[in-house]
Amino acid sequence: MGFRIVIIKNRAKLEVRLNSLIVRGEQEKKIFLDEINTLIIQSTAVSLTASLLCELIKKNVKIIFCDEKHNPQSELMPYYGAHNTSKRYKEQVAWGVEIKARIWKEIVKRKIEGQAEHLREGGFFQQADLLNSYVLEVQDNDVTNREGHAAKVYFNCVLGMGNSRKGGGFLNGCLNYGYAILLSAFNREIAASGYLTQLGIWHDNEFNPFNLACDLMEPFRVVVDRAAMMLEEGDRDFKKKMTNVLNYKTLIDGKNTTLDLAIRQFVKSVFRALDEQDEKLLVFPDKITQDEL
Repeated sequence: MGFRIVIIKNRAKLEVRLNSLIVRGEQEKKIFLDEINTLIIQSTAVSLTASLLCELIKKNVKIIFCDEKHNPQSELMPYYGAHNTSKRYKEQVAWGVEIKARIWKEIVKRKIEGQAEHLREGGFFQQADLLNSYVLEVQDNDVTNREGHAAKVYFNCVLGMGNSRKGGGFLNGCLNYGYAILLSAFNREIAASGYLTQLGIWHDNEFNPFNLACDLMEPFRVVVDRAAMMLEEGDRDFKKKMTNVLNYKTLIDGKNTTLDLAIRQFVKSVFRALDEQDEKLLVFPDKITQDEL
């Protein structure tokens, strides 16, 4: 499992040689493929060889392509992330409505708890108490939409009254970029486990190829929120800092690891809970800090 997040910002040619990524720009650089966790192509002036892409996919490296505005636009994923994908697909289609409803309940509860904690850290004590009351009201499949009510209260505090996630501005730009990086991390783990990203637990948009990843990433969004709130307005390095959330020190199941590896453990626990129809098998992170492991 690699640990480097490689960002290509300027015009360059990328190729593979002797199990290494060769970056030919103003200077030639070499990075061992086994060290790479994520490759982000921020410039549209970058060219890559097909052989490099094939080798990166074999090593389960996330590859994210950005548009002319340097915002994440697409990602490269393998057709087959596991040797038994056909079996996994059949299992995924057979997941029961009741277990999916119970797991979505737990995901929503953990998401709102994280939002409440973040608000309390920011001094929004009354709003944090309100969100904690919502946690107690979450039902299977969140039929009363406690998540939506919590989001309205939460973002009124984070973004300021009158502003919304659909608006522009620097903070929203940071959030969008960070969420895209987070989504890609979940897509990789889902595909690597042999499941389809299109078939979600709760999200069911026919135009969304990442319904399942959108489901599973919900409790982790607050990590991106915290990172974005720490940035100064107009910080030119915000993309690098938002990408770095995947390296945050994370305590999960009694062990210290990175957020990226904790995501892998969480995703596997979700699939285990679905297959065994027991939401108690879910393993959420206990603590995430901005320190690196």
